[in-house]
Amino acid sequence: MSANPTSPDAFAVHLDGRDATAAELGTLAFAGYAHFTAMQVRGHRVRALDLHLARLRGASLELFGEALPDAQITAYLRAAIAQSPPDASLTATVYSQEGEYTASGGDSARLRVLVRTGPPSNGPTGPLDLAVVEYERVAPGIKHVGEIAKTYYLRRAVAEGFDDAAFADRKGRLSEASIWNLAFWDGEAVVWPEAEMLTGTTMGILRRQLDRIGVPQRVRELTVAELPDLAGAVVMNSWTPAVPVHRIGTVAIPAAPDFLDTLRRAYEAEPQTSP
Repeated sequence: MSANPTSPDAFAVHLDGRDATAAELGTLAFAGYAHFTAMQVRGHRVRALDLHLARLRGASLELFGEALPDAQITAYLRAAIAQSPPDASLTATVYSQEGEYTASGGDSARLRVLVRTGPPSNGPTGPLDLAVVEYERVAPGIKHVGEIAKTYYLRRAVAEGFDDAAFADRKGRLSEASIWNLAFWDGEAVVWPEAEMLTGTTMGILRRQLDRIGVPQRVRELTVAELPDLAGAVVMNSWTPAVPVHRIGTVAIPAAPDFLDTLRRAYEAEPQTSP
């Protein structure tokens, strides 16, 4: 391992718990039928390992009809974390060796796990301006690979003077942003959008910790027309629990420092554990 934590040699690229070869990685260059989870590692520890394992388990059952044991996935995570600096970003991708464009994985198919680590990230500080795009992800409940739309709409939004894009479904309901979940504040409670979306692990952390500390939460359909009635907005993902948003489309969103503090306090209450 390199002594320089920013060197690629300091991080892990593991396939099924061991160093991956170039030939093995070459077969993944155009693989698009796979799913993954992403997390931040701090001090060789992670938050909400149970949520990450549940995500991988559920997505594997949906995509492949089977799932690897949690203990096996955990061992792969542990091996990559041990080979990496104390602070890192980690992505674990599950795929079938049969690849895509096949009607069935077949009896010979087996699931494989690619675990990669890289430099840690804390995300942008914000506040962000979000363009609104009508878009619905395929299989939105799965964190799957090969989604060019996220980058496409992000770049379109930046070209139009925004920082990123928020998605609205065909009914006009806000759902999520490019690589983020959305959350709002109505002055009394945290408001989660009601629509088809990926439930992020950070979103899961906040929901259970907000319940624990007694902060009210609501789930409701939200359209752009209803945004002026709200008192704050954020985006969140594995990088961070709360990046402030001060404009969605043409609607200005008030600054809500207490809302941000509440979300960050809830996130920090989630214990960190070693896989």
